[in-house]
Amino acid sequence: MLRHDWTTDEILEIMQMPFMDLIYKAQTIHRANFNANELHLSSLLSIKTGSCPEDCKYCPQSAHYQTNQPSEKLLDKNTILEKAKLAKDAGATTFCMGAAWRNPKDSDMPFLVDVIKMVKALGLNACMTLGMLTESQAKMLKEAGLDYYNHNIDTSEEFYDHIISTRTFNDRLETLKVLRKCGIKICTGGIMGMGETVRDRASFLKTLANLDPHPESVPINLLVKIPGTPLAEVNDLDILEFIRVIATARIIMPKSYIRLSAGRTKISREAQTLAIMAGSNSIFLGCKLLTTQNVDNNDDLKLIKDLGLITTIKDNAKTPMQEQNEILGKIHDNKASSNDHKCIKLNDLLKE
Repeated sequence: MLRHDWTTDEILEIMQMPFMDLIYKAQTIHRANFNANELHLSSLLSIKTGSCPEDCKYCPQSAHYQTNQPSEKLLDKNTILEKAKLAKDAGATTFCMGAAWRNPKDSDMPFLVDVIKMVKALGLNACMTLGMLTESQAKMLKEAGLDYYNHNIDTSEEFYDHIISTRTFNDRLETLKVLRKCGIKICTGGIMGMGETVRDRASFLKTLANLDPHPESVPINLLVKIPGTPLAEVNDLDILEFIRVIATARIIMPKSYIRLSAGRTKISREAQTLAIMAGSNSIFLGCKLLTTQNVDNNDDLKLIKDLGLITTIKDNAKTPMQEQNEILGKIHDNKASSNDHKCIKLNDLLKE
């Protein structure tokens, strides 16, 4: 039974379980709701980079800090379309586009609508992260076919003011409410290792798990320390503490996709394997996540192959459990035609 009434203390108790018990519980819950050997692949493109008016202390795109991040204008439609095609060819099923804005202007909306329609025409799921939205803007994106909208809460409500001052924690939640009202799937998570406490991490997860319904996608990022940002010298987070967040997220949000996101370049392949075992079932492909370095595609594909994982070729229109059960039942009975299969063994993909 899904819960939306968690307390910070309850979540903290889960997070601080003996590590092996925590991983076992998370893996058990994961297997009850997903194919344990399936991984969803997404790709993320910055369509407008730099000069962001927000002062998020982790972000190299903030105009408040000297990070040597060049400012770039909005990409043209043909460039975005070409990047989306490359992402699809690499195996991604969801293409996410991010713009370094506090919020889009109404004059930006026709362009964004056209881009969504182009991405959807390729057979990809379309996702955007553009900052805060008005209800009318969200409706336009939904009508254009937008599947997901990413709007991270970043950290706990208690720690939020230590990281961002140009918008409030409640501003984040209001945008999530607007997205829900307009029928857009929510992708929302945060960043670990910004100097927060263990209790902050539990409180952060409480906010997400008490959303009703739970977010369809929960990206868990490990801080990428960028020279010039205020968090460039913060102490590294122990990787097992990071894994504890992923496992706890899986336990309290059993049907959400838990996305192992930024910071993977600092995580060994063994630690990434442990994160997947703890319940993470989605990663981003591509050499960059907006402006920060990401794991090389070849390294990702090798890890996926070595772990014997299968990758989602077409994302769900139904709930994860409904779709997974239908697909797995067909495969088990050997009754599915090649057009029915939504998954393919990456081993076979690499041989082609």
